[in-house]
Amino acid sequence: MATNTVGVPRRQGRPGTRHEGEQDAAAAAGRGPAWLLVLTGAAGVLASWVITLDKFLLLEDPDFKPACSLNPVVSCGSVMKSDQAAAFGFPNPMLGLVTYAVVVGVGAGLLAGARYRGWFWLGLNAGTLFGVGFCSWLMVQSLYEINALCLWCCLAWVATLLMFWAVTAYNARTGILPSPGPVRDFFAEFGWAPPALHIGVIAMLVLTRWWDFWTG
Repeated sequence: MATNTVGVPRRQGRPGTRHEGEQDAAAAAGRGPAWLLVLTGAAGVLASWVITLDKFLLLEDPDFKPACSLNPVVSCGSVMKSDQAAAFGFPNPMLGLVTYAVVVGVGAGLLAGARYRGWFWLGLNAGTLFGVGFCSWLMVQSLYEINALCLWCCLAWVATLLMFWAVTAYNARTGILPSPGPVRDFFAEFGWAPPALHIGVIAMLVLTRWWDFWTG
């Protein structure tokens, strides 16, 4: 049995545990991704909370006008009254209250020193991918079916895609998500590029959809 620098006995690692320890160390996120999860999750919770409150007020009073209903295009009330706003049979923001709160908890755990296994990170990646897909569907519905935007929804969209790309970049860099060397190097150097491009595409779609209104 070996001793450490202060003479306290130290147990030798069991055979076959070194690789597992390396995997655990690789699964410990840095503070950057942790803070990003906390902040984007908090933004999602805030957006979901405000939309939920306004949704209940609309149910009580159909003439209620949410504070974010600013003009015919930026009209949160129009979005909240749509069928798409309850895609699963209940108001969408109620789902956001749960899922975004989970993301905040994951980020807070990382800041406190928690280590998550590789399967946990892959599950988080899958969950955020579902979130991006759902938000993309809602975006298309808002732009081309409902013909109105909700500012709080836009905040939730941006928060969701940021957390998705952050988790994807981390998983690719650490090898949790099997990736070739060039992909890992890309996310290590230019991890900001995919979310920036994603947000840019959304902004361009919004700009061109109501170009006459914005420039009129």
